[in-house]
Amino acid sequence: MKIVEQNIQIQSQTLRTKHIYLDQTNTASPTLVFLHEGLGCLELWKDFPEKLCEACGLNGFVYERVGFGKSSPLGLVPRPLDYLEREGRDVLPSVLTEAGIKNPFLIGHSDGGSIALVYAAHYPHSLSGAITEAAHVFVEDVTLKGIRDAGELYFKADLKSKLERYHGDNTDKAFRGWYETWLTPAFAHWNMENLLPNIECPLLVIQGIEDEYGTQKQVQSIVENSSGAATPLMVPDCAHIPHHQSQETVLKAMADFIQKHA
Repeated sequence: MKIVEQNIQIQSQTLRTKHIYLDQTNTASPTLVFLHEGLGCLELWKDFPEKLCEACGLNGFVYERVGFGKSSPLGLVPRPLDYLEREGRDVLPSVLTEAGIKNPFLIGHSDGGSIALVYAAHYPHSLSGAITEAAHVFVEDVTLKGIRDAGELYFKADLKSKLERYHGDNTDKAFRGWYETWLTPAFAHWNMENLLPNIECPLLVIQGIEDEYGTQKQVQSIVENSSGAATPLMVPDCAHIPHHQSQETVLKAMADFIQKHA
């Protein structure tokens, strides 16, 4: 396995990326593309991408969106109400092109899961499949409560200092860009269910039963409204980060799904 970290330029902004190569000569097979959560970065995936790539025998690619980790800083906050749609429809295709990835298999967590669904809806024939963890397609009361609780930890406890280890100077805008956007009153009406019928690729839809940011209704909507084969997986004794909190179960489920459809 060879790991190559490099920066790429997208729309005059710098994104930090990591290629995971098991076979640099294999350009025909799908590349696993990992899309991080609303406060994520390369380091917060830990070694899960490498483990999944190794289990599947496929190359992987991980990147940090604008405003996170060591990528370019975020502009104005709150973000636009359609920021997830913009990331999946406009930014991700440019990232894949710049990275030289022609056959992506998307693995998205939380915000990254929603972005994966947006991409799959707009480019239904360009990917082998997608896996989502804790993706949102509409806003629930439990989501807003979880975000308010995170705000209490950020402004009054030690969450800010913990995030600074990963995001450095990007920390405050990264958090506010997530926190303030989701709590903007108009964002309560955000809904991307209208895109789901356009998704034709196979989906594995994962969520922890104890997810503090969403209920099983998210999974049900994705599975019922997508046009392709969509498989739900509700993980017991698991909250918002299945690939860490129930890694053995999730790793096997993902690897089996990828090997079947890739």
